[in-house]
Amino acid sequence: MQSSQEPLRRDQAETTALQALAWIAGDTDRVGAFLGASGLGADDLRQRASDPEFLGFVLDFLLADEATLLAFCEESALSPERPMRARLALPGGDLPHWT
Repeated sequence: MQSSQEPLRRDQAETTALQALAWIAGDTDRVGAFLGASGLGADDLRQRASDPEFLGFVLDFLLADEATLLAFCEESALSPERPMRARLALPGGDLPHWT
């Protein structure tokens, strides 16, 4: 059994990030904010969805706002720690994040 402090396996992290991407895409305001922050267009989301670095950015976007994070976790029945653990397993997740 994994500790709640350990990073997830890469496949688990990608699944969590894809869940987050689907959740973001499901709301006009959220997806607009995401597209604005990423500089991507809607077509780019589909093309980049399998890119681990892009999925890391999805989780960075989610983790940047506590209210958004908690809403995603509640609606997805995930612990609030899971997206952070997922982020650690994706490219760039081991870099320090300045807040």
